[in-house]
Order: sequence, then structure tokens, then C-alpha cells
Amino acid sequence: MRYITQIHLEGGALHEHISRLRWREGNAVGETSREELVQWVKNGGNVAVETLPPDVRVEVIDARPPYLRTKANGVLTDNLLELPRF
Repeated sequence: MRYITQIHLEGGALHEHISRLRWREGNAVGETSREELVQWVKNGGNVAVETLPPDVRVEVIDARPPYLRTKANGVLTDNLLELPRF
């Protein structure tokens, strides 16, 4: 499971403006663009927000362009926007 730890926003304060994300997976840490993480999730990668239970997964919202958002119990949430910024 890859866990998002921080986000970077550009041009606004909503999910659509998350441009980069920092993550950890086991002992590995990294940083990636929104576009790269969208593709990773679409290809079957599992992503969650670090500070939440693992059942609160990050999902792709099919917009133009696609963006990421969490969904808990079938309800879209703002958990990504509550993470620390870099």
C-alpha cells in the first residue's frame, strides 16, 4: 500500500489543484506528479492517506484532467486537502 503524506497545490485550493504528492511505501519514500499517480491508481495501484485507516482509499475522479480524491464509506471526502503542504 502506498500512503500519501503531503501534497503541493498550484493555482487554487481544491483537489483539482493538487499538482504533486509525496508518499511512502514500506521503507521507500517518493514524490510524484498528480498525472503519474493517477496512472498508477488506474493501473491497479493501491493508495491511501497516511493518517487514515487503510480502508480510506484514494480514487481517481474522471474529470478533465483527472484528479485524486478520497472516498470513505462511499462518500467523497477532503482528506487529501487536510495533509501537510510542501
